[in-house]
Amino acid sequence: MTTALELVCPAGTPAALRAAVEAGADAVYLGFRDETNARNFPGLNFSVAELEGAIAYAHKAGRKVLLAVNTYADAIDPTPWHRAIAYASELGVDAIILADIGLLAYAREQYPDLRLHLSVQASASNAAAINYYSETFDVRRVVLPRVLTVPEIAKLNQQINVETEVFAFGGMCPMAEGRCTLSSYATGQSPNRNGVCSPASHVDYVREKDGLTSRLGGFTINRFNDNEQAGYPTLCKGRFQVSGAHGYIFEEPTSLDIRSILPSLVKAGVRALKIEGRQRSKAYVRQVVSGFRSAIDTIGTSAPSANLATISEGNITTTGAYGKKWL
Repeated sequence: MTTALELVCPAGTPAALRAAVEAGADAVYLGFRDETNARNFPGLNFSVAELEGAIAYAHKAGRKVLLAVNTYADAIDPTPWHRAIAYASELGVDAIILADIGLLAYAREQYPDLRLHLSVQASASNAAAINYYSETFDVRRVVLPRVLTVPEIAKLNQQINVETEVFAFGGMCPMAEGRCTLSSYATGQSPNRNGVCSPASHVDYVREKDGLTSRLGGFTINRFNDNEQAGYPTLCKGRFQVSGAHGYIFEEPTSLDIRSILPSLVKAGVRALKIEGRQRSKAYVRQVVSGFRSAIDTIGTSAPSANLATISEGNITTTGAYGKKWL
């Protein structure tokens, strides 16, 4: 089986970008070192000069660079977001990933030649919403939230005229606005406004007599026995007591891995696969990208061989909502 699946890979640093390109990425996505992108962590992201160098390096290798400007602009001073869009145009990125409807309008009006992709942060998951973005702003691709089954994606692709990109590996966050607001409540910062979910500056691990407690902004998120692997404390992955039972109500600590269902996604009309992990190391990027490059190149001929569970959250992987059986 042949496929035109595009492998879109994370680059949190110039070193990670080079690793992704060398490992077989078709495109890399990245952001500036400020609040305009949803992974605004210390030590990550790109300066203008670094982005210019990254584009030159990627284009020389025949690969694409996508710039994420996927947070929501400050209504009082949108200057950083407008500046990011201007740099995207000037430096020649292959596409810009946006979520804010005002920024979409600004980009389309001011830079009509820019290719626009709709970020998962926009939470567009039905034909009416996606067609609106396409018809109003000439959006060419939509990154779908991690909430749709493969049959739902197939049906959706028959109702829209834009490319679909789906998450393939990494975190399971569905980017639900209410959950992102919880991060703001606990820490004063949220992904959609500040580009930060559960910032490390607000994280504490406390050793107690019955195990290890993880806290975020002073709130207890989880408690782990000595034989359990302690995860990073995000509000979505907190463990709660409900009706006397303990469990992960919103999201379990596990990683997405859809290599086993690649033929179904191709048949459903998916155009691109997105690997999550701009905050990850270049070694992680290289390993995951290599595994997916091999899986894409051998679709329909062999089963995925690379074991990526060892670098997955909780050392567990799942196909998530793509194969969900619940109503």
